[in-house]
Amino acid sequence: MMMMEPQSTATLASHDFPEEIPAQETDLPPEFCHYQDEGCELAASCLACPYEKCVYDEPGGRQHRVKDIRNREISWLYHAGKVVPELAAMFGVSQRTVHRALKRVKDE
Repeated sequence: MMMMEPQSTATLASHDFPEEIPAQETDLPPEFCHYQDEGCELAASCLACPYEKCVYDEPGGRQHRVKDIRNREISWLYHAGKVVPELAAMFGVSQRTVHRALKRVKDE
């Protein structure tokens, strides 16, 4: 079995930019990163996010926020006249989950 040696990169002057960044470089300075702020399903951009802390930085954070949004939607539709079985079918959850969501929103 032949072992491949890592490719070496030439020493760069302070004004030069590498054409190709080696895979070993994981913590690059900002001038070598090509970051695009694409946001997530909760905000169009990270810089415009309404949350103080990113949902991906907390364990279970994204799931908690998505359920919170779902629960508010359930409550709003319930108060607009939808019945529990209809809401359960709309959101693909059990009737018990709809009742639990209504209670959580009421307790907030």
